[in-house]
Amino acid sequence: MTSFDDPRLTAIGLLVEVQAGLMDKLSPALAESRLSEVDFETLIRLGRSPEQKLRMSDLAAQTSLSTSGVTRVVDRLEREGLVKRVACASDRRASYATLTADGLARLEGVIPRHVQDIETWFTGLLTPEQLDTLLGTLRVIRDVVRPCATAGAAEAARATACAPAATVPDQAGARKTIPNQAGPDERLRSKA
Repeated sequence: MTSFDDPRLTAIGLLVEVQAGLMDKLSPALAESRLSEVDFETLIRLGRSPEQKLRMSDLAAQTSLSTSGVTRVVDRLEREGLVKRVACASDRRASYATLTADGLARLEGVIPRHVQDIETWFTGLLTPEQLDTLLGTLRVIRDVVRPCATAGAAEAARATACAPAATVPDQAGARKTIPNQAGPDERLRSKA
């Protein structure tokens, strides 16, 4: 018989509840800046990237959008003047999404309240030690479930984030190495 009190069920349930609750608290500032969550995620990833640009395929990998999904987002943001698409000089098949001055201004306008909301509803509830532990724990999990989440941010980050294998605990708690298995979206992206 399955135990409904399994701590693994509790862990994922708490994670889902916290994520939903945080998005409810953080979304109003984004909406006031006329940004959806995916618009903000796209702009902040560009803003935090070297030269404030990413290859479209790397932006798709970082945001978990399909290549067509990220194209639609970038098209919309480009119409609003927040990003521009720039052809890659060394590869005619590739292009970059680049943050514009207007996109940077929009980010700079929303960031102070967004950071305050994060402090109020998330990081400010934790001690510095708890926050350090949480960040380390989240990175361990992220690196297994989304190994390309930092794709294109820097060549060194790509080599680390897209490693071919990961070490994870098995059900008994022992560590085991698993190959990095791309999901269906990753396989589609690699063909694009």
